[in-house]
Amino acid sequence: MANQKEIRTRIATVKNTQKITRAMKMVAAARLNRAQSRIQAMRPYALETERVLQTLVKASSGQLGDDSQVHPFLARRGEKKIALLVLTSDRGLCGAFNSSILRRADALRQEYQSQGKQVELFTIGRKAKEFFARRNVPVKEHFHGLWDKLDLESARRVARVVLRPFLETEVDAIHLVYSEFKSAMTQIVQVQPLLPVVEGSAVPGVKLSGQPGEQPGDKAGAEPAVDYLIEPNRDLLLEVLVPMYIEVTILRALFESMASELGARMTAMDSATKNASEMIAQLTLEYNRARQAAITTELMEIIGGSEALNG
Repeated sequence: MANQKEIRTRIATVKNTQKITRAMKMVAAARLNRAQSRIQAMRPYALETERVLQTLVKASSGQLGDDSQVHPFLARRGEKKIALLVLTSDRGLCGAFNSSILRRADALRQEYQSQGKQVELFTIGRKAKEFFARRNVPVKEHFHGLWDKLDLESARRVARVVLRPFLETEVDAIHLVYSEFKSAMTQIVQVQPLLPVVEGSAVPGVKLSGQPGEQPGDKAGAEPAVDYLIEPNRDLLLEVLVPMYIEVTILRALFESMASELGARMTAMDSATKNASEMIAQLTLEYNRARQAAITTELMEIIGGSEALNG
């Protein structure tokens, strides 16, 4: 059994750790409220942009003739080269948030490679960069400092970089891997196709964005598709709408990932705080037992010495 001094030191250490975890939980909870507000404001805009684009793609699909008439953003080239844009956090202490995303992204990479496809990685967040570096997997582009300031300009910077290889036919498709926020207790890893834009595009087994796990048109009583009047022409509208859709989708994914990280961190720190309380209680009980044992030993020594003197 450890002596009283060692136990007191351990109790003090656990209490100091508990103060840190409790503070981190409170900070994450405060930031999560703001992040949820941003998601609630962003989702309707992102979903409407996606709906308009899907409607345009559906209307255009029946008007396209040979492949030479297909717009670059709609062109399908067999998907022999695929780009994965992986979103993780810069910091840890957020439970399985990062590991869930990275496992999914790495499994997807290996699956594509087993099919003879080439995979290029674009990463956001230090955890993703370190994960693939440890496995000697090359990363084509890593975006620094995005989590310090999340705004449309940050999403636009990412969009410009990931669009370039697609337009230059260096990659045939771009998929986004991120964590979609559902609640502080639940985050869902999503794989969402960005390009090429096709009607109802999705990775097999993965639902498109919306409310978490929901596809456009899944709701009962959904409104019928709108027949848009396109002016001045379809190609010019796609030139503007598709980059905007990519930027908005990336920005929404960034907001979703930030909220998911904060929710996961709040949950993890709450669990750590509770575990610290249990450990303190256990150590206190152990300390009391050690103290009682020490007092009993001292009493036995006093009684023994007294009897020796009397004898």
